[in-house]
Amino acid sequence: MCGITGWLNFAQDMSRELPVVAAMRDKLACRGPDARGEWSSRHAVLGHCRLSVIDPAGGAQPMTRQRGDSAYTIVYNGELYNTNELRQELAGRGHRLQTRSDTEVLLAAYLEWGRRCVERLNGIFAFAVWEEKEQRLFLARDRLGVKPLFYAVRGDSFLFGSELKALLAHPQVEAVLDRDGLAEIFALGPARTPGHGVFRDVRELRPGHFLEVTPGRIHLQRYWSLESKPHTDDWQTTVATVRSLVLDAIERQLVSDVPVATLLSGGLDSSAITAVAAEVFRRQGKGPLHTYSIDYVGNDRHFQANAFQPNADAPWVKRVSDYCGTIHRDVQIDTPELVEALKAAVIARDLPGMTDIDASLLLFCREIKRDVTVALSGECADEIFGGYPWFHREESLQADTFPWALRTRERAHWLSRELRELIQPEAYVARRYRETLAEVPTLPGESAQEARRREISYLNLTWFMSVLLDRKDRMSMAASLEARVPFCDHRIVEYVWNVPWEMKNWRQREKGLLREALTGILPEEVLFRKKSPYPKTHHPAYAEATRRWLLDVLDDPTSPLLPLIDVPAIRALAASEAAASGTPWFGQLMSKPQLFAYLASIDFWMREYRVSIR
Repeated sequence: MCGITGWLNFAQDMSRELPVVAAMRDKLACRGPDARGEWSSRHAVLGHCRLSVIDPAGGAQPMTRQRGDSAYTIVYNGELYNTNELRQELAGRGHRLQTRSDTEVLLAAYLEWGRRCVERLNGIFAFAVWEEKEQRLFLARDRLGVKPLFYAVRGDSFLFGSELKALLAHPQVEAVLDRDGLAEIFALGPARTPGHGVFRDVRELRPGHFLEVTPGRIHLQRYWSLESKPHTDDWQTTVATVRSLVLDAIERQLVSDVPVATLLSGGLDSSAITAVAAEVFRRQGKGPLHTYSIDYVGNDRHFQANAFQPNADAPWVKRVSDYCGTIHRDVQIDTPELVEALKAAVIARDLPGMTDIDASLLLFCREIKRDVTVALSGECADEIFGGYPWFHREESLQADTFPWALRTRERAHWLSRELRELIQPEAYVARRYRETLAEVPTLPGESAQEARRREISYLNLTWFMSVLLDRKDRMSMAASLEARVPFCDHRIVEYVWNVPWEMKNWRQREKGLLREALTGILPEEVLFRKKSPYPKTHHPAYAEATRRWLLDVLDDPTSPLLPLIDVPAIRALAASEAAASGTPWFGQLMSKPQLFAYLASIDFWMREYRVSIR
């Protein structure tokens, strides 16, 4: 993976602006520690930093190719999993490719098909192509938003970058929160409205969209969307199709010129990826697969089962590793280093995030990077196949709001009266929810119950999955580790989108269809293990550390957080006996310790990024 950035201005000579773009690019250095490059013309400057995975010698960027009398220059972040097929087709059309890199294949695809090239790509990507003759910049992002891309318009300038920190390095972009930005942080966070960059007049290119910039015009267009249609395959065909798609997606994503591993929790999704990858390694004579799991010092003593986390991972990890014959490493994270990493995780995301859920992943990725450069992970299966509790619990299913965030009213009471009046959190959340429902592709004749489940699926795919993909991208790339997510293959998403719920929920089990499709690949006890989410620490020392951090913030009269929250209410919450527990206020994992850390991290973020409110 890589970092990309650029500055376009048709009203000035940009040839002297290389140092500014180089500074923007250098903010992304962790995304690409292996090489850096920049390129300029009269009206455009592009920057790139590279993490070498495919063809380290031949894939340098920015990359320029000539066609006729026009030059095309690309900066690209991502990985194409159908590179070989595209290479063969392009060669048949007369393209003479000089390297083995997917960057050159992507650029040739753009030369051949223009904007429609994105329809042919199987992969994760965010890229920009500058056409010198046409004076046109083309940007595109993958269908499901695995790779990030932000942009901003400032006067005659168009700016873009892989992360917000690249844009903020430009002198024309300030860390300003307006009313909507405050609502994103305090009413929706750590979720974020698709397309919203939180900071004022900063946008995110939405998944499945491309954008073209020409003199006097910015054109945004959606090139991919889900299509609702009757599912006509019978049960056996459906199971066979899912099995084929999943196995093919995993095998495609093992292609690399650097070491590859898998993340293993002992759950269905990561175990499936591990089992398939281990078999591919054996078939190709690559030797044992390396696997990694995460746990916390003291969790063997402090773990408490609940409806969201029914059992610990460790015994299941060993069972799957032994079954697949992997070389396994268990990464143990201690409370002091977890607390210390909370601030680093905010900087990695550029926004307040999932607190220890982010920080632990950052530490985990740092350890993995010591051994390998690419890791496959099991994100997105729950959103696609209906694994989360809110797909099954009537209260969540019928809630007229985002089902992973049912406590908006309670969250509003944590805010100061002035902020509540300004952002109107309940109304803001309701508006974003209604806007999303209006996008859902309906299926005429569908029952009300099936239509509602389709809505829940769409909400998960466009909102909750984005939170987790943001988390995985930022924390892995902050450690210079490329994380791949096979279940995010758009072919799987497109097919399963129209599979009826009774098939997805086969035998009244979450992800029942996926379990059936993986029969024979995993041991029965792993195949039907009760879902358990990403592990978090249960150590009381962590809860106390986050509580103390927040109390220190509340005791500081210079804190920028204080005017935004109800300080007495938060003090009372921190003093309550239930401070270390409680029903999650976001997702399955974020309860009171995470609330304390979230609020304290807002204070840190506002100071570190010099955030102003206007």
